[in-house]
Amino acid sequence: MVILDGECLTIEEVAAVAGAGEPVGLAPEAVEKMLRARAVVERLAAGDAPVYGVNTGVGLLADVRIPAADLEQLQRNVVRSHACGVGEPLRREEVRAMLLIRANVLAKGFSGIRPVVAERLCELLNRGVTPVAPSRGSVGASGDLAPLAHVALVLMGEGEAEIGGARCGGREALDRAGLEPLALASKEGISLVNGTPAMLAIGCLELSAAEILADTADLACAMSLDALRGTTRAFDGRIHRARPFAGQGESAARLERLLEGSQIRASHAGCRRVQDPYSLRCAPQVHGAVRDTLGEARRVFSIELNSATDNPLVIGEEIFSGGNFHGQPLALALDYMAIALTALAGISERRIDRLVNPALNEDLPPFLAGQAGLESGLMMAQVTAAALVGENRVLSHPASPGSITTSGNKEDFVSMGMTAALKLRDVVRNTRTVLAIETLAAARALDFLRPLRSSGIIEGARELIPRIEGDQPLSGEIAKVDDLIARGLLRAS
Repeated sequence: MVILDGECLTIEEVAAVAGAGEPVGLAPEAVEKMLRARAVVERLAAGDAPVYGVNTGVGLLADVRIPAADLEQLQRNVVRSHACGVGEPLRREEVRAMLLIRANVLAKGFSGIRPVVAERLCELLNRGVTPVAPSRGSVGASGDLAPLAHVALVLMGEGEAEIGGARCGGREALDRAGLEPLALASKEGISLVNGTPAMLAIGCLELSAAEILADTADLACAMSLDALRGTTRAFDGRIHRARPFAGQGESAARLERLLEGSQIRASHAGCRRVQDPYSLRCAPQVHGAVRDTLGEARRVFSIELNSATDNPLVIGEEIFSGGNFHGQPLALALDYMAIALTALAGISERRIDRLVNPALNEDLPPFLAGQAGLESGLMMAQVTAAALVGENRVLSHPASPGSITTSGNKEDFVSMGMTAALKLRDVVRNTRTVLAIETLAAARALDFLRPLRSSGIIEGARELIPRIEGDQPLSGEIAKVDDLIARGLLRAS
């Protein structure tokens, strides 16, 4: 069970709950912190002083005072009015990650809500109720308002949810799960819709997928290099210690290890070639920079997972209105990831071209065709890779600088972090497919070098990859390798 205390949630736990259904609960100390903060909210709500989101309107309407008799209606209205998302729903795993992250933020004890709110989010996870949350509508400040509001609707017995593979009304989903609708008390509606859980949920899940791609890219490169009779000399650790970027050193060491014991490499040890092209020789520098980018994203996401992103915050005996819901740290990291993965796909596509282009290699048949001319081989697979890289170049245009003023100019600079997250999903998918094409092409190229064999690690990976005999539709084979990569079976160690 993943126990939430607002302090220790990890990216790995997010993936385990989102995808594998790991159960969730609240730590006793988290409940105590929430009760203490709740007492402050109830005291202030009963007083005469205006407190944002507790007894006032929200956004530009923050100066409108709400009578005590209407405070619960205010919270229901906040949720309903903010539930204006559009577009295809977020994926089930993404919504589950959102629920987990929001429950952990509330468990931190700065939100001033009753523990039952966080407990109910945990119960949605444990009983398989997944709110339907449209993917579009968030500008990343005051956080992911629209998608979070659609989640909060289901807690109230409204909106839509999925349970047992069927989509139904929120009240019906709660009934089927044995849960009662939640009547929101003062401040609870605004606490459910403020913050960054949607963009962070996507970021965490895509980061996990991207880290697999970084490892897979090293394997794909090693296969391509051996098939092209390249040299490992550029991976010598002495070179990389002279420019000590962590990711660069890690990729160089992995590439050396992956090619250790290759008969193919030994067969051309005395050849006259001095240098390989950049797509091979500079792989540690490019792959390593991607690794370092992902490492920075991991640092940012890990901080955000255990941060108070609500507004206002209960600190001691006071309530402070601030801006921790602003998604700028995440938006920048998400954009940075998309740019890095676009580079990873780009260098992979250049290696694919070297494998199939008869003008760029002398040892392999044109386009890796068994009977060039009669057969086209993998000619069009490289075209597909080029198309995906072209799409990535568009998608890697950053969203984070593109603020558009909202909420009557009260929210005059927003992060567009959700836009960055949604673009990143497609970049990860495209990059995985480009690497699948490279791996498929490199495996085909190695077959042409028989009886020489590559290293033990590469030959083991090659056995997992479909064999191509003559011209055939390649979409299915690419999809099979894509799936192998997504499951982490071509990471190699």
